Amino acid sequence: MPASDLPPVIQGLLSAAAYPHPTGRIQLIQTHISYVLLTRDYVYKIKKPVDFGFLDYSTLGKRRYYCGRELKLNRRLCSDTYVAVVPVRKTRDGYRIDAVGQKGEGPKGRIVEYAVLMRRLPEERMMHRLLERNAVTKPMLGDVAGKLVPFHQAGAATSARIAAYGDWAIRFNVRENVRQWTPFIGRTITAEQDRILRNYIEAFYARRADVMERRVDERRIRECHSDLRSDAVCFVDPKAGPDGICIFDCVEFNRRITHVDVARDVSFLMMDLEYRGRPDLAAAFTDHYMEKAADADLPDVLPFYAHYNACVRGKVESFLLDAPTVPESQKRAAAKRASRYFELACRYAESLPPAMLIVTCGLAGTGKSNMARKLGRRLDATVLNSDVVRKEMVGMDARERVLDEYRDGLYSAEMTDRTYQALFDGAREQLMAGRSVVLDASFTRREHRRAAARLARETGAQYACVEVSAAEDAIRERLAGRLERGRDASDARWEIYVQQRRRFQRPSEVPRERLISVDTSKRGAWSVAPILDALRHISPLSVPG
Repeated sequence: MPASDLPPVIQGLLSAAAYPHPTGRIQLIQTHISYVLLTRDYVYKIKKPVDFGFLDYSTLGKRRYYCGRELKLNRRLCSDTYVAVVPVRKTRDGYRIDAVGQKGEGPKGRIVEYAVLMRRLPEERMMHRLLERNAVTKPMLGDVAGKLVPFHQAGAATSARIAAYGDWAIRFNVRENVRQWTPFIGRTITAEQDRILRNYIEAFYARRADVMERRVDERRIRECHSDLRSDAVCFVDPKAGPDGICIFDCVEFNRRITHVDVARDVSFLMMDLEYRGRPDLAAAFTDHYMEKAADADLPDVLPFYAHYNACVRGKVESFLLDAPTVPESQKRAAAKRASRYFELACRYAESLPPAMLIVTCGLAGTGKSNMARKLGRRLDATVLNSDVVRKEMVGMDARERVLDEYRDGLYSAEMTDRTYQALFDGAREQLMAGRSVVLDASFTRREHRRAAARLARETGAQYACVEVSAAEDAIRERLAGRLERGRDASDARWEIYVQQRRRFQRPSEVPRERLISVDTSKRGAWSVAPILDALRHISPLSVPG
């Protein structure tokens, strides 16, 4: 990018005359939120006047405040590197930076920016540079873990106020992240990846909520680094072990991002190493950390936080595509990086595939049970049959024949409601364990179908309704044959079918994309392949609230 396209203050700071010390060659690096100016011995970081909602640097006062936060928080893991916050002034001679602790004579002029002043760390000792030379070893990652564990156990602050961010903050951040990557669907993230990630979020919160709550109780919510990638780690003195490591450039701009589970820090570096093609080092790092930290629940939450971190990085890289001061070549490179991050996030999502709740809907004799059994086998799903459950509730053998009239005795409205509730209770247990369920019942009433949809939403499962129908001559023949054989739990007869037909409420309330219709009297209708194909395109019911 030509210097003339930069803000005047940044143009001015490309001149050695702006600095209170010798500079050597001045380099400018841009991120979506900062300008970073590298001189021979020092680095100056200036915040861009941007407001992304989760980050607000829109006024000079806010930028000064967050410079102070950056200085304070980064001194926890990199104390000698972060020197001071220094003013940048506009003078008659151009832009000038105050010297540290300057009193008396100095640049006179209006303060137009503030910069975080840092001592320059050795570039060749940065972890990402060492990775490029294949010079990072597993013991070195053990030292990083040795630096992090005491920080997470004591150095990173915690309190009732910090712990209160707990579960709600990450839920909020996840929802916000989804909203912010949505404009980039078709640019850096595909519609299919978007669907996979939303499904995963639903499934995780439905099945791991107890773990997340337990981690709050165990004081795992602390003021963390929250952006722990390999380019934020410097092995300043490799011989000094953990004490020779500097971990810098933490998040300072939003407490709901910094007040987070320590697992997020661990998973961030794990994700970054895997992104850089070193899953072996990622595994070594997490193994070292878990050995030192005694954190039994960590394996349950690492993939979730790793997926979240990959999505954050994908989103951040995507932001550069719309940044007016970023050169086109950098935008193209950012788009490629963003796409790779979203691909990685989807791989983490595969660690917890969403369960499915499929309900059959249709009249007696249409073939619902046959279809349910086939779906159960193909999906490795639990099949719960309403006829079996109904009879088990009253202590009957499933094959014992009952000739009660429709809506009477064993088939009364009250008994039917109890049967559906028992089906839902059994399904909930299976879904919470991550197992898909097929509910084999008639589901002729909307209230029961709506209850099933609520259950899917509450458990993070994908929901679908398979409406099964058939020609009446085929139904009459099947019902007669079933009674004659006597091997089925169903007591349905032709007269029951006629009564059901009169009261049947069509599943018009089920969204079209979740309703799969099958006519079993047609040729080839018993194949479940079309149903399985339709199920692959079902989206989650909602992003968690």
